[in-house]
Amino acid sequence: MITREPQIFDPPPNAFAAAGRGIILACQGTGQALLLLGGAAAQVPFLFSRRNREDVMRQLYLVGIKSLGVVSVVALFTGMILALQVGLELRRYGQENSIGTLVCISMLREMGPFMTGLVIAASVGSAIAAQMGTMTVGEEIAALDVMSINPLRYLMMPRLVALAVMMPLLTVYTNLLGIFGGAMVGASQLGISWEAYFDNAFRYAENKDLYVGLFKAFLFGLIIVTVACYQGFTASEGAVGVGRATRRTVIVSFLLILIVGYFVTRLFYQ
Repeated sequence: MITREPQIFDPPPNAFAAAGRGIILACQGTGQALLLLGGAAAQVPFLFSRRNREDVMRQLYLVGIKSLGVVSVVALFTGMILALQVGLELRRYGQENSIGTLVCISMLREMGPFMTGLVIAASVGSAIAAQMGTMTVGEEIAALDVMSINPLRYLMMPRLVALAVMMPLLTVYTNLLGIFGGAMVGASQLGISWEAYFDNAFRYAENKDLYVGLFKAFLFGLIIVTVACYQGFTASEGAVGVGRATRRTVIVSFLLILIVGYFVTRLFYQ
């Protein structure tokens, strides 16, 4: 057996070298994912072809209609939990009538897009990563390249359009259900009338709160589809690699949703 003699200039393994390699790999992955996003966005003008319209409509159905059940439950109980926890504290100071304002603004600014993003990342994002990963390890992506079919146009662009369109719409739906859930808790457990709740809810909420929340939802949609497709396209090692890509999609999407949501809020509400 021939072994390579250790060289004097070889750096010894240490935590700093491992951290540096991790940072470099993360930067490379981010750049490749952004290139995927740009390439898929460049294919949007081909949306009006018949085949692409059918794919987009199918993805709109999968992202929007098929997700309504879990989104409805999460949205309703998010509003109910917010109203209950905040209302119990406000009642100690005799300010429970302000619960409508707090629930409404919280849902519009943060909780609506945030909870919708988490639900879609866990359900739709993981499904996209699993599908793309299975096609990659099965060499179906390579077959598309051989047949001169652009995988970004055929696979990623319909999902990009579907998530970019449906995420703001699902966020509006989440906001409405969350505010309604808060009203249910206010009327049943805190002794607040429906009229007083909704009067306080919409009196102090501004259009800016809604627009910022919808902008966040749009960004979250781009994040989910970009991370899912990148992880799927770079999957390897068979079924193990597909599972790894799916897990990474959910984890990275969750982290990016938290980080991007914070910086968008800080940008618009300094």
